[in-house]
Formats: sequence, structure tokens, C-alpha cells
Amino acid sequence: MSGYSCFARYYDRLTENVNYRSRAEYFARLLQRYRSDPGLVLDLACGTGSLTVELAEMGYEMIGVDSSPEMLSEAMCKTGERGLSVLYLCQDMTQLDLYGTVEATVCALDSVNHLTDPADLKKAFERVSLFTEPGGIFLFDANTPYKHREILADNAYIYEFDDLYCGWQNSYDPSDGSVNIRLDFFERAKGGWRREQEEFSERAYSAQELEDLLRETGFELLDMYGDDTLAPPGEQAQRWVCAAKKR
Repeated sequence: MSGYSCFARYYDRLTENVNYRSRAEYFARLLQRYRSDPGLVLDLACGTGSLTVELAEMGYEMIGVDSSPEMLSEAMCKTGERGLSVLYLCQDMTQLDLYGTVEATVCALDSVNHLTDPADLKKAFERVSLFTEPGGIFLFDANTPYKHREILADNAYIYEFDDLYCGWQNSYDPSDGSVNIRLDFFERAKGGWRREQEEFSERAYSAQELEDLLRETGFELLDMYGDDTLAPPGEQAQRWVCAAKKR
């Protein structure tokens, strides 16, 4: 997984289509469904903190964890601008190390797919389990095999702004359902354009693989929803949302 050194500067602009307030409200509904008073909430792989600050503004006590210092720098600026208090920690998901336990963890926007080795995903689940109170809730979403195969596939996308141009190229590997993603950024600068590149991969896991990993790491899968709804996922769901409880 990339450290997102340059991607951090452009991430929010490229994800302007994501309604973080709506996503926060969705996760809040799930938290209330499974744990009426979730207490301390961890936002794992929080990125630039867009979801973190929305949940904090809704009254949740938040910890944000991400492996990218550049992403966390953006998150801290965003948090300060809103006058919020959030503890941010720079840690890899597979090496999560908190000062105590949390009552709930949220991991959103296909962050689990970035762990392309099942052994690494298991390590991340183990660390979440270690720092989750018994009966605590683990909510995460994941891109589905259908999305990787039919939507991301070998497609390319172009993002254009007045001062920024981004070429997004996917390369699909049917052997394991992974997609390699290459980003080429061209940013307007003095005297011309500056070019930067970022490359990372995502792997699609089956529903059974996710359930097995949760069970092996001390969780019970309670429900799986499709595409940010409260309904079971259909065959063409692009995102699964999993709700698990620490045994």
C-alpha cells in the first residue's frame, strides 16, 4: 500500500463526490443499532479526516489512525479549522497500538481492500480485536469482487480542474481480484506544470473470506449490508458494509 505522499494533497478534490456527512450519519445509525452508547470510536485508516470530523461534530469522541503523515497533516488542519478535538496517531493498520480500548471502530472507503495480502488483513483485524472492548462493534466497508471485475476493471478516468489534471489507470488481475491503480498528477506551477505519480493496489475479498477472518480474530459477523443501505447486498452490490461484534 502506498504511503500517499503526494496523493494527500489532491485526495479531497478527487473525492468531492463523497458526501461525508451522509456517510457519517449512516455509520452513526449502525452504531446506534448495535451499541446505543458507543463511547470512544476509532476511525481506522482515516485519511484526511473527512469522516472523522463529521463524526466528531455529531458528538462522538474520536481517535483517527492512518499510516500516512501527509494524510494526517491534512486531517489535523481540517480538525483545527472546525475547532474540534481529535487524537490522531500515525500507525499502519497491521500495527495498531492504542493507549487503551475502544467501544467501536469504523474503517471506511474500501481501506481494507488496500491490504492485498490476506495475512496482513488478518493482522489488522487482530489488532482491532485486541483494542476493542468485549461486545464492542467493528464497522467496515469493502469493495466487492463485482466492483473490481466489472466497474474498476481495466478502465481509465480523467479528472480535470483549473490547476490540476489527473489520469487514473486501472489494471485488473482476475487471479486474485486485485486492481493496480496508477495515478498521474499534473499540477499547475510557476513556469509550467509539475508532474507526480502514485501507485497502489486493492484486492477484493469474498464475503466468506471476510467472515472467516472476523471469526478467526475474535469477532462475530452480525450483518452485511449493500451499498450503504440497511438491506442485504444484491449480486451487483459495489460495496459491502460489515457489522461485527467482539466476542
